[in-house]
Amino acid sequence: MKKINKYAANIGLCTQLLIFVCLLTTCKKNEGYNTEPVSTDKTKPGIVTNVKVNNYHGGAHITYSLPNSENILYVLAKYNINDKTARETKSSYYSDTVTVEGFATNKPYDVTLYTVSRASVISDPVTVTVNPDVPYYKLVSPTVEITTDFGGVNIKALNLYKKDVGVILIAMDNATRALEVNDQHYTNTDTINYSVRGFPAEQRKFGVYITDKFGNISDTTLVDIAPLFETQLDKTKFSVYRKPSDSEIAYGWDLPYMWDNKIDGYSNGWHTAPGTGKPMQCTFGIGVTAQISRVKIFERPLEYAFFHGNPKNFSWWASSVDSPADVVLPQSAPVGTVVGDWINLGNYRYPNPPSGLQPGFTNAADEKFVQAGVDFLVPSSAPAVKYLRLLVHDTWGRGDAAHLMEVTVYGKPQ
Repeated sequence: MKKINKYAANIGLCTQLLIFVCLLTTCKKNEGYNTEPVSTDKTKPGIVTNVKVNNYHGGAHITYSLPNSENILYVLAKYNINDKTARETKSSYYSDTVTVEGFATNKPYDVTLYTVSRASVISDPVTVTVNPDVPYYKLVSPTVEITTDFGGVNIKALNLYKKDVGVILIAMDNATRALEVNDQHYTNTDTINYSVRGFPAEQRKFGVYITDKFGNISDTTLVDIAPLFETQLDKTKFSVYRKPSDSEIAYGWDLPYMWDNKIDGYSNGWHTAPGTGKPMQCTFGIGVTAQISRVKIFERPLEYAFFHGNPKNFSWWASSVDSPADVVLPQSAPVGTVVGDWINLGNYRYPNPPSGLQPGFTNAADEKFVQAGVDFLVPSSAPAVKYLRLLVHDTWGRGDAAHLMEVTVYGKPQ
């Protein structure tokens, strides 16, 4: 019996050693793609033939016929897109086309094509000339318009092909006496229209240039303009102007709490009563006649961020008369629409959570974004007004009650 047990123990030990060796070999760290040649055939592959070029904005599609060989792995294209940058593009042997892109301008460029074998042997070169059309970023550049705005400038441009571009604002720096990058705006929308704030109301040189994902840079559009004067309106002058169409208040969260400078989430704000229907709205006076430049809103933070009654889609209406008459305003109307004594200053949507998470599952960064407040710009063409009315069309929680912690209004008092 002792001999049998000893024999079994030896078998068990051998089995454990075998398993350990197998684990060592199978669990070896994968450093990435296999860089070892997949063939031992060192024969130089043949070249591509029947090469044709189909140019487009900033690039070209190059088609070809592969050599008759089963040892080809891919086709390699080498080219320069500007005076500084060289690029390489690969296309597998399953394809008959390689795309070259990122060219800085519309002029001839040489592209060198190679076939590469499974043993990493490179063929002789075949050079072809491409003539890309005007790159997308250069199509955007001539459409740039820079105009004065409250506390800064407004930038407009057209990006008709909806390509990824960067709109870079430079401004004269009084300390360095040089044009310095002040703002970088990246987008792929077809219509570009936004403002950059934070400048005093004094003459200054501004410039905008367009860039693309390949690092190409357009010429700069330069202007000398003075931003419009902007200041924060005095909240101590705000007053309730409750009208019959305004929503019923709930939980003691009355309108004056919306301008008491308390945004911690534990204090009161404005809250409508559930079940009173739409529109969810409130009306108040700003104490002066002022041309409004922007309204910063602070939604309810903490566990309510991007949730519950925080406004998602809303509009600001305003009136310039001394005692504007009440009227039921439409849930949808273009900016500038006049209904009775009221004019639509703007229709807005609160931004999505910066984290990209779904509402209700947001993180601390999203909550911090809410607590910082969000600016909603009013067109500089809007008239000077005395009263503001907020219409909440729907909330993040899709309920029938709305709430808000704080409102800060900026503009130019008359």
